[in-house]
Amino acid sequence: MTDSEMQYDGPVIRLEHLVKTFGTHEVLKDINLSVNSGEVVSVIGASGSGKSTMLRCINQLEIPTDGKIYFNGRDISEKDFRLTDYRTRVTMVFQSFNLFNNMTALQNCVRPQTVVLHRTKGEATEIALEYLERVGMSAFANARPAQLSGGQKQRVAIARALSMNPDVILFDEPTSALDPEMVGEVLDVMKSLASSGLTMIVVTHEMSFARDVSDRVVFMDQGYIVEEGTPSEVFEHPKAERTKDFLARFRGQ
Repeated sequence: MTDSEMQYDGPVIRLEHLVKTFGTHEVLKDINLSVNSGEVVSVIGASGSGKSTMLRCINQLEIPTDGKIYFNGRDISEKDFRLTDYRTRVTMVFQSFNLFNNMTALQNCVRPQTVVLHRTKGEATEIALEYLERVGMSAFANARPAQLSGGQKQRVAIARALSMNPDVILFDEPTSALDPEMVGEVLDVMKSLASSGLTMIVVTHEMSFARDVSDRVVFMDQGYIVEEGTPSEVFEHPKAERTKDFLARFRGQ
């Protein structure tokens, strides 16, 4: 962390007037959002509302068409901003796991540390084992992804992200590719991380997680942030009609 970052006490992530278009289709429309250190922010909304695209822009897997993204107060589009360093500090967990199938669970967690952070193999292995233990996967350290269930693969992916010692983890619908009985084991890990003070931005369809674990909930619709607030404000006292309609579907009304 640089001296300027140590003095900075504003939002760890800030989006200003973020726009993303694909051809003539405007997926994100004037997105403004701030996320504070230690905060868990859940992003909800119908499929196609722009949630995942927003995360991919934050991680720079997609380059915004317009607008600014700030990390610890610094514009990440500045020429001397090191994107590789940024991605180690703002890591992403994908719905499709993105594990290397030819590597064991342990190797999947060690390799990024040695390549990107230049840790020794011994140090990286020690850190990887610590986080595999934390997500309940230490017994499967030598298993390859083909030998693991979906829930186990996702827990390895979370351990891999944690092994980079990030400031922020972005979760892109981490349970959507899982069988229903495996969803709980991943959510339990995420709840534990949330209680530890890790900064998390979670795109999710799991309304109970958003309601019970988040510090703040953001509802997106058609490329806009329609509403945001505490879980109580959004779930119990939504202001926008579109939010009310969306939540009514999940309440079975």
